[in-house]
Order: sequence, then C-alpha cells, then structure tokens
Amino acid sequence: MPPTPSTQPTGTAPRFRTAALAALAALAALALPFAAPGTATAAQTGPDADVPSYRTWQADVREAVGPVIPWLRERTAGRGGRPAVVLDIDNTALETYYHPGRANEPVLRVAAWAREHKVAVLFVTARTSSSSARKELRAAGYPVDAICTREHGESKAEGKARCRGELTEDGYRITANIGNRSTDFEGGFYEKGFKLPDYGGKLS
Repeated sequence: MPPTPSTQPTGTAPRFRTAALAALAALAALALPFAAPGTATAAQTGPDADVPSYRTWQADVREAVGPVIPWLRERTAGRGGRPAVVLDIDNTALETYYHPGRANEPVLRVAAWAREHKVAVLFVTARTSSSSARKELRAAGYPVDAICTREHGESKAEGKARCRGELTEDGYRITANIGNRSTDFEGGFYEKGFKLPDYGGKLS
C-alpha cells in the first residue's frame, strides 16, 4: 500500500526551504546599510533613530514655509528700501542631512518667487567659507545676491546676528528670515522669522 501524504518522505524539501530562507536573510542583511540617510528603520540606533523620514521632514518644511510668500507679498508691495529674504543653508536651503548638496524644494520655491519679484535672496550661515557655499548654492539652483559667513571664534548666534546687522547696514530690509535652529533667530535685524523643524537639535 502506498504511503499516505502524512508519512511521505520529506527530507529534500525542508533542506531546500532552509537554504532558500538563509539566502533571503543574507540578501536582506546586505541591503540594510544602503537605507537612505535619515530614514528611520527598526534597526536604527543612536541619534539618527529620532530623525523623521524624508517624507515627514518635507511635509513639516512645507507647513513652515507656507506663509512666507504671502508675507513677502504683503510686506513688499509699495514699500521702499531693498526688501530681502535671508536663508540659512544647511537643512534649510539645502537638504544637507538627507541629500547633501540638493536644494530643499519648498525653500527654493520661495527664493525663486523672491527673485522674480525683486526681493533680494541673501544667505547667512555658520559655515566659514563663502566661496564653497556660493558654489554649492548656485549648483542647487539658488539665486545668490549676497552671502555672509561666520568668523572664526564666533558662536553661531553671534555670527548670524552680525551678518544680518551688516546686511541691514548695506541697505537691505530683511523682511523674512528662514532657518531651522534657534541660533538663526537670535539678535534681531529682521521683520519676521520662519522656523523649519530641527527635531530637538537633530538637524544642525
């Protein structure tokens, strides 16, 4: 009498399934190091685990800069002086954490609107090299009317306040100041600030 299904030999099939599962597990392990920067996964540990996904960050950025163009439109219509918008660079104008060197599109749209409506686009940064920053910004598609960097020995807040003061002395009226850290807004010399998320200091 032939064996019933419950007693048929199965020695080959389990060995095949075990090998296949082991191969799949190895492939999955190889794929993990290539996860996009800033994309939290269950395997992430350390400070990066607290940084939201790129999609979440972009949604938060759009919400933060949504009021900027209406504000600029209101504050520049029929007014004198040289209206300007000041932009921080890292994780504000550029997606430094998620995609180094790439323009942060919601902020780039603000800069494009500003250029089209004769509002100067100025950059104030904690970086200490203006030439490399200017090159990177222009490669990302930004108009650059002026850029001011931090001097050696200055704190970020001190350098940025000094820069805004100097730009004001040069005749610019800083109508909007956009950044993602509290140090981007200390020291005045602007009409209104618009803060992008930094998630408790995780995005510098």
